[in-house]
Amino acid sequence: MQKMGKKNAGKINVAIKQTGMGAIPDAKGVTFRVWAPHAEKVYVTGTFNKWSKDATPLDKEENGYWSAEVSEAKVEDEYRYIIHTPVDWKLLPLSRIDPYARKVTNSIGNGIVYDTKAFNWGKDNFHIATGNELVIYEMHIGTFNVKEKGRPGTFDSAMEKLPYLQKLGINAVEVMPVAEFSGDFSWGYNTSHPFAIESIYGGPDKFKQFVKAAHEQGIAIIVDVVYNHLGPSDLAIWQFDGWSENRKGGIYFYNDRRSHTPWGDTRPDYGRSEVRQYIRDNALMWFEEYHADGLRWDSIPYIRNIEGSDAFPSDENDIPEGWSLMQWINKEIQQRFPNKISIAESMHNNAWVTKDVGAGGAGFNTQWDSEFVNPVRRAVIAIDDQSRDLGAVSKAIEYRYDLDFFRRVIFTESHDEVANGRARVPEEIWPGNVDSWFSKKRSTLGGALVLTSPGIPLIFQGQELLEDRWFQDKDPIDWLRTVDEHGILEMYRDLIVLRRNLTGMTRGLCGQNIHIHHFDDGAKLIAFHRWDKQGPNDSVVVVVNMSNKNRDDYVIGFPRAGLWKTRFNSDSYNYGPNFANHPTPDVETYDEKKDGLPCSGKIGIGPYTVVIFSQDK
Repeated sequence: MQKMGKKNAGKINVAIKQTGMGAIPDAKGVTFRVWAPHAEKVYVTGTFNKWSKDATPLDKEENGYWSAEVSEAKVEDEYRYIIHTPVDWKLLPLSRIDPYARKVTNSIGNGIVYDTKAFNWGKDNFHIATGNELVIYEMHIGTFNVKEKGRPGTFDSAMEKLPYLQKLGINAVEVMPVAEFSGDFSWGYNTSHPFAIESIYGGPDKFKQFVKAAHEQGIAIIVDVVYNHLGPSDLAIWQFDGWSENRKGGIYFYNDRRSHTPWGDTRPDYGRSEVRQYIRDNALMWFEEYHADGLRWDSIPYIRNIEGSDAFPSDENDIPEGWSLMQWINKEIQQRFPNKISIAESMHNNAWVTKDVGAGGAGFNTQWDSEFVNPVRRAVIAIDDQSRDLGAVSKAIEYRYDLDFFRRVIFTESHDEVANGRARVPEEIWPGNVDSWFSKKRSTLGGALVLTSPGIPLIFQGQELLEDRWFQDKDPIDWLRTVDEHGILEMYRDLIVLRRNLTGMTRGLCGQNIHIHHFDDGAKLIAFHRWDKQGPNDSVVVVVNMSNKNRDDYVIGFPRAGLWKTRFNSDSYNYGPNFANHPTPDVETYDEKKDGLPCSGKIGIGPYTVVIFSQDK
């Protein structure tokens, strides 16, 4: 086959100045524009020309682009491109879905002409909370609220539960990928059509309704996007215009060893300007057309390195143009949408991910933090108390990137942590007995650490209901658990109220500052001071007992004299009828130094319990 011209190779960060890509409706009809650099001829076929394969030719433009204005076409018409390759390639004309299609009948069906400007957003001018006040809820639309057995959930069914999330205290929802994927059941990470919204969930207008409804509830929407690979199935852009090398993907993909990913040979060609533009256009689409409040990029190590390694920058498998692509997009997001958030899934403890682009970093606002989830999960899952590594837990609580705690997202459960051979934390603690005292106490110990440690907390759907087993795309949330586990649900509500300082008594949990001032590995007890500016209603003392023993008249240090009120006790009867409700009275401190602090006081705390103190004045 014909080889790609050298002029197309190695172009970095060059924007293509086009009037638009895909099917663009206006008063004169619809303009169709597509990139097919190796085509000899291109036609558009659809309902507007009775699916004629040669009635509507596109004109050749510069740099491999083709376009035509079709007066007969209109919004909601179905269409495809017919691509003729050079004669000596001996290929039949190729029928392709538009790579920029905003709406499709399904992943192997047709594109649908869609008016991106028709939706009525009303007065939607929502602003996402700042990172130090965010509490994120990770949601999978297909399993979050299933209304019909044998079918996935939809944007409509998810909307029904937004008031529930608002009452829980959630102010940001991270939706697992909603771009069109193969089949009806999926996690969403097998993107077939990056610009189209999954049809089984309801399509683009329903997603806009979902975003608008979330904003009305005070909830931001963060979209999970997948740029480390595409597909691998139902990919219309695979060998899109017939050209490829080494039997690989053609113009949108690397055609050498760089194509390889754990999910298939479908890594986009980050060094080709048209592909860079394609990914950039997709990233900005979520803000421009869907009013999204942020993006969470899936597994970025596979954007920067063939094997997902973090050996930057000398590894022979490094992909420098992948790094520069992330920099380019993040810089543009920050310039055009300064109040939005960009989140990276890196999990490699790499501070450069969240450094500014000007300093050479990738420019993300924050990243998922492996330095928290792994040691904390190990500690709460361990069978015996002596196996709980308090040193590792302490490091997890205090870890940060570039001196900024909110450059990390912390959690004990996420879609990756509760699948792929791992289960939800209560299931890991006691398989088959998630309603047991041990599973409840130790899993909520982990949840409390997520919501009291510095960082942006994330909980996975159903975590607040003690959902059992592991995540599957055909296993919906059991909403009867809002009754059965109402105590655990109430605990998460109370923790989120304190984390967001909604009562005005715990500002320190929104602050940058932490000091683990008490560490007792024998007793498996730690205490830490969180603060923003210190003082009444600000300074917070969190005590964590990771043992199956009560502690009474236990002396720890406090940063100020006076009365410290008990704001939260995870051992309360309110959270479980079989909890001990061990007394945790308010603490009147006395002027005796302890743990390097000027004052001290006696506390009481139950087994596997977190207690939170703060002062009124």
